[in-house]
Amino acid sequence: MQTLKQNFGLGDVTIEYSRPGVKNRVIFGDLVPYGKVWRTGANSTTKITFSEDVKLEGNAVPAGTYGIYSVPNADSWDIMLYKDLSLGGNVNDYKAENEVLRFKVKPTALTNKMETLTFNISDMTATTAVIELLWDKVRVPVAITTEIDSKMMKNIEAALSADKRPYFQAASYYYDNDKDMKQALEWVNKAVEQNPKAYWVAHLKAKIQVKMKDYKGAITSAEQSMALAKEDKDDTYVKMNEKLIADAKKAK
Repeated sequence: MQTLKQNFGLGDVTIEYSRPGVKNRVIFGDLVPYGKVWRTGANSTTKITFSEDVKLEGNAVPAGTYGIYSVPNADSWDIMLYKDLSLGGNVNDYKAENEVLRFKVKPTALTNKMETLTFNISDMTATTAVIELLWDKVRVPVAITTEIDSKMMKNIEAALSADKRPYFQAASYYYDNDKDMKQALEWVNKAVEQNPKAYWVAHLKAKIQVKMKDYKGAITSAEQSMALAKEDKDDTYVKMNEKLIADAKKAK
């Protein structure tokens, strides 16, 4: 048995499955026949849990736990999310009416053989990723997406109305997602006031000023951040500020 858990968006994705091996067998088209429902693993039901609503290959999936079943073929796979988690490998009792979702994906060839069935979550961004099934010399990718911006904006609005306001986190989100830099600068200035010794806050201010093309201000902020980082012996932030200063001087 294997459990894979990955933070994704504002929630997480969990996959629970058994891991059969190739063991010198022909897998797809033989041990796992083409054109027939497969339990997509071994032993008990392979389960996937989404703690928040997501989309798989553009199809809406409500938060919840589902069985993963599939119909492999040489050039395409059907992937099914199934609501009966007790079915296991009894695919003769598989009922289409228990499907929550069915969609097609294209398999690709692996250069190196994957001896043991493996699920992986790769190509992570804040709102996208790829769920991969890897076995023998086959890779089956499933695109997963989530929407976080409207939730984050509501969270920021609610948090900034509280007594202890997370100005740094709000400014970071605005910076990372290319929102209103004037607002981000206002918040990061308040974060500096809250914690004037926090060199990571001063560094964020410098990055925001670079996006605003205030290179002179960015250099000043980065120099302040670097001095504080040196006091704390944080070489990583010293180097980050040195690079930001050099880039800002070139851009002036």
